[in-house]
Amino acid sequence: MNDDMLSTAYEPLTLGPITLPNRFIKAGANENMSKRGRPTRAMRMHHEALIKGGVGMTTMAYVAVEKDGRTLPDQVWIHDEAMADLRAVTDAVHGAGGKIAAQITHGGSFVTGVFVPRRLQSSVSGFNPAGLLRGNMFRRAMNEKDMARMVDLFVNAAERCFDAGFDAVEIHMGHGYLLNQFLSPLDNNRKDEYGGSAENRARFPARVLKAVKAAVGDRMAVIAKINVADGRSKGAQLEDGIVTAKVLEAAGADMLVLSGGRNVESGWFTFGSNMNLDAMLRVMGKWSLSGMAIASTQATVPKIEFKELYFWEYSTKIREAVNLPLAYLGGIKSADNVAQCMAAGFEAVQVARAFLREPDLVNRWREEGGESLCDNCNSCVAYIYHPAGTWCIHQPANKLEDNQILASAG
Repeated sequence: MNDDMLSTAYEPLTLGPITLPNRFIKAGANENMSKRGRPTRAMRMHHEALIKGGVGMTTMAYVAVEKDGRTLPDQVWIHDEAMADLRAVTDAVHGAGGKIAAQITHGGSFVTGVFVPRRLQSSVSGFNPAGLLRGNMFRRAMNEKDMARMVDLFVNAAERCFDAGFDAVEIHMGHGYLLNQFLSPLDNNRKDEYGGSAENRARFPARVLKAVKAAVGDRMAVIAKINVADGRSKGAQLEDGIVTAKVLEAAGADMLVLSGGRNVESGWFTFGSNMNLDAMLRVMGKWSLSGMAIASTQATVPKIEFKELYFWEYSTKIREAVNLPLAYLGGIKSADNVAQCMAAGFEAVQVARAFLREPDLVNRWREEGGESLCDNCNSCVAYIYHPAGTWCIHQPANKLEDNQILASAG
C-alpha cells in the first residue's frame, strides 16, 4: 500500500464554495428510508452513522424534483412537507462533523413503481418498456416548454435543498433516468439540436446543470453523476462519456461522479457483478409482478465475476480528457484501491456497498488499511425494496419502526 497516496484521501477537498473534511463520499444509492416523500428516522440514523464512521460527505438518494419524477411510491421529492425532515437529516450530519449532498433527479419515462396518469416525459415519444409493470406504457418527447419547466424544477429543487441545509447537489444524469434519456442513444433518436451527436445529446443535461450552477453555485457544490458507458452495444460508449464530461466541465460542474450502466438494460454493468436473484425474490416475492419480471430478465444477462475497480479503464480515460475534479466509483474494496485512485489523479472516491457493510470503514482504513469485509453478494441492492430500508445482510437487520417515524419526529 502507498501510505502517502492513501493519506491524500484524508486531506480536505474544496468543491466550489464548500470544503469536505476528506475525499471519501458515500455514493448515492436508494435507501428506501422515506415515507410519503419524507425522510424517516432510519434515513437520519443511516447518514449520521456514515459520518461518524469517517465519511467526509454522504449522499441522500434519490430526491425527485417533483412528485411525477419519483420511480418508487415513498421516494423523497421536493415539497413543503418534506423540508423539516430533510433539515433533521442535514442537522444530524453536520452535528457529526460531515457534509451531505442531495442527489436530485427526475425519472422521466423510467418509472417502474408508480402509476402516472399521463404520458411520461422523455427525450422521445413512443412505447415505454420500463413502465409496463405500472401501466406507464407510453412516453412523449419533451418540447421547449417542457424543457424550460424541467430546468426550473431542478433549479427550485437545488434552492430548496440549500434551504434544508444540504452542502451540495448531485444531479443524476446516469442509469436511465430522464437526463440520461437525452444522453443515451438507447433512448434519444431526436432529429433536432438535442439529438444526433454526443455533443447534441449532452445539450439539455448541460443546460440543467448550468442553470443550477447559476442559481446556487455560490452557496453549494454542484456535482453531476454520469455514465462512463451504458454497457450495451447500442448505448453510449466511452467516447460519448468523454464528450459528456467535457460538455459538463464547460457548463461549470464542480465535480463529476463516474458511474455506468442502466437500471433496466444493464444493471450488471453498474454493479460490476450479477444481481442476487434469490435476495430479490425473497424481498419482492417470487410471484409478485416485479419478482416475475426480474426473474424473466435474468436469462439474457451475461455472467459477470466481480473485480475490483471495474470501471478503471473507462474512468482513467475520462481523467485524461478533462481537468475538473472527478470522483472514482465502482469496485473500491481496499485501502490500496483508494491509494491507486489518488495516485491516478482522482480527487475523491465514492463507495456504497462496502460502506453499508462497514459504516466505520474510513476510520478503520486510516488506522490499519486492509480490505473491506464486503463480499459483493448484492443482497443490499434487493433490500432497497424492503419496508425497513436497505441494509447489509451481514449486519443486524434494520428496525422497521425506525422507517415508520419521520426524521423530524425524533
